[in-house]
Amino acid sequence: MSWIDEVETPCYVIDEQKLKKNLALLKYVREKAGCKILLAQKAFSCFREYPIIAEYLDGCTASGLFEARLGYEEMAKPFGRENHVFSPAYSEKDFDEILSYCDHIVFNSPAQWAKYRDRVRASKRFIQAGIRVNPEYSEIETDIYNPCFHGSRMGTTITNFIKQQELTDGIDGLHFHTLCEQNSDVLVRTLPHFEEKFGFMFDKIKWVNFGGGHHITRADYDVELLIKTIKDFREKYKLEVYLEPGEAVALNAGYLVTSVLDVTENGVKIAITDASAACHMPDVLEMPYRPNIIGAGEPNEKPFTYRLGGNTCLAGDVIGDYSFDSTLKEGDRLVFEDMAIYSMCKNNTFNGIPLPSIYLLENGKVKLLKKFGYEDFRGRLG
Repeated sequence: MSWIDEVETPCYVIDEQKLKKNLALLKYVREKAGCKILLAQKAFSCFREYPIIAEYLDGCTASGLFEARLGYEEMAKPFGRENHVFSPAYSEKDFDEILSYCDHIVFNSPAQWAKYRDRVRASKRFIQAGIRVNPEYSEIETDIYNPCFHGSRMGTTITNFIKQQELTDGIDGLHFHTLCEQNSDVLVRTLPHFEEKFGFMFDKIKWVNFGGGHHITRADYDVELLIKTIKDFREKYKLEVYLEPGEAVALNAGYLVTSVLDVTENGVKIAITDASAACHMPDVLEMPYRPNIIGAGEPNEKPFTYRLGGNTCLAGDVIGDYSFDSTLKEGDRLVFEDMAIYSMCKNNTFNGIPLPSIYLLENGKVKLLKKFGYEDFRGRLG
């Protein structure tokens, strides 16, 4: 990986070859299953790659006003792809603008649909509308990522759906999302719950969105089972099926390169890096998880073990413990893997720490896409 020394750290590097490999597999699923697949921008929204993504996928999906605009301006409008939007609740001040960008809009409750139905139908754009439902079944163990945990605000349960059924007239589809980084067998076990509760609506709608969380491009993912499951559902109910994976699009297709700034010790050896878990890879603290580093091992697996920490004042800005073949010293570069997803679109400037630059790795060479500066920090503050 000769390009590592060419970049300025910290930085994200998008590996275009690996991105295309993921997209090729997703295109295979689309074609074999007869479904449509959308990019969930919440996981990966580097719009410089949207022209390539548009060659393989059917469009994108958004969760807010600015994502909706980005998807429209960078993919839907220039390439004729679909632009879907979902929000737990739409605000009056944003709604008309959102309608100007989308061709599919999903509401979190029948009441929200009833409130905005006339405006959707009066739009100059042809917009299909759906309602997100909660099948009340999920195998996700961490509640922060489980849309179906008890008390979840995501989607309408069958009890509330039936109570408000008179408000559902005119919808075009149903949407459910119950997965997170899971295999196709979980979808197989989920579908009966969705069918049992909401099957009575199937002759009134045109499509069903199976949501995200499908880890299709993971090495052990059962792609053929997914294809069979979608085909069986489509043939049984004569409905169009959408998937909207985010991670699967850019899984393992990017890196975060960091430099060691200092090495110290406090019961354990500590290396301070110019990359911050809190600022640059927030899922490390939020999930939490320990990202892989190229060439590093588990603690004590290799001769020299270090705790890696970011350069913010947050005491818990710790990336994890790693072992290396040789000692770490100031200036050494470390490469974190799988950093294209939930990184560029979730990072922040806490402590005034600069945002990492973004590079594109193409045919073994890196090209700078974006460098951030003081004005990017200052402009958010007043």
